[in-house]
Amino acid sequence: MKTRFELIETQHALNAFFTANQELDWMSFDTEFVGERRFQTSLCLIQVGTRHGNYLIDPMVLEDLSPLLTLIQNPDIIKITHAGENDYRLLYSLYGILPRNVFDTQIAAGFIGYKYPVAFKKLVETELRLHLKKSQTVTDWESRPFKPSQLEYALEDILPLHSLYELQKEKLQQMGRLHWALEECAALETEQYYAKDPNHEALNSQMMKTASPREQVFLLRLYAWRNQQAEQRNHSKEMVLAAKYIPVIVKGIRSGKEGLLDNRRLPDRMVQEHWHLWNKMFQLPASEEELRLIQSVSPEEEENPREEILIELLYLIIKHHCLEHGVSYALAMPRNMVRRIQEAPEQASIWFGKGWRTELFGEKFNHWMQAYKQLGIHLFDDRIELRLDHE
Repeated sequence: MKTRFELIETQHALNAFFTANQELDWMSFDTEFVGERRFQTSLCLIQVGTRHGNYLIDPMVLEDLSPLLTLIQNPDIIKITHAGENDYRLLYSLYGILPRNVFDTQIAAGFIGYKYPVAFKKLVETELRLHLKKSQTVTDWESRPFKPSQLEYALEDILPLHSLYELQKEKLQQMGRLHWALEECAALETEQYYAKDPNHEALNSQMMKTASPREQVFLLRLYAWRNQQAEQRNHSKEMVLAAKYIPVIVKGIRSGKEGLLDNRRLPDRMVQEHWHLWNKMFQLPASEEELRLIQSVSPEEEENPREEILIELLYLIIKHHCLEHGVSYALAMPRNMVRRIQEAPEQASIWFGKGWRTELFGEKFNHWMQAYKQLGIHLFDDRIELRLDHE
């Protein structure tokens, strides 16, 4: 027996959906989108499940999605998702909205013994004993009309969510960890989770740490131009300028046009087309804002083997502690956060000094992470001790 659903393709139908569902206490939610070879991801289908039924909403034929967006922003309605951050990021990008009252089953799974991230199919089959087909993962969601197989696939993404939510909620309550999961899910409701620094790619590139000041400014401008062109054309940034060419251009720009043309790693056609613009970007004096940005970049530090060993040991202790307590270490402490704390130890108190991580790890570990440069490793016949040098 096939699942009943309503395909919403008119404004009148969407308004009727809103009227019927505005007093909800929960809704399951997912989207299908296409992001390949373009700057702006295309939102192709929105799936919603409520106690009143299942709805497939076609945003490509609707002029005004505000009835649905109102529900997503309603703090009285629990939005149940799996790996919903990409869905919410797209809605933030397209409509500037933030979800309220989010429960993400992928995040919740990380607190009840699953690795993070865990696939929806595996989670549903393990927890609910339901088999998902998942046969349309690379289908063309922009084509119309929809194929029955596409709609069946789309429904599979929302049908198990409410049951999964109820099961996970009960397990988390029994373990005393429901507030941990809700705290972590609440991050999906904040603007800083989705807002991106337009200079993020340039400032975080390895080359920024080793380039000369003039090259750093050019690097900023080259990334900014690439981003602007991609947005104007609605092409992917790689289609405008492949990332592999950027270091070659920055290091070779001083050699002039002929030098770039002689470089076998750069296509001649690309150099001929963009040389005058790139040269102008390189020659133009730096603005005050550009100087401020490059001054914020930390220089590349020499490798400190002792420090590297300490950081690695602390990360292994984190992993062990998480495994002992059935919490995903990738959720508790992403590997990139270890490096961020290494570069700025004060970040440790932000990460460990409050909330569920303090409950899981304790104040001692927070203290270690902030003062890891003073930690010493002491080897004995029957044990290894990690303690501050002055202890």
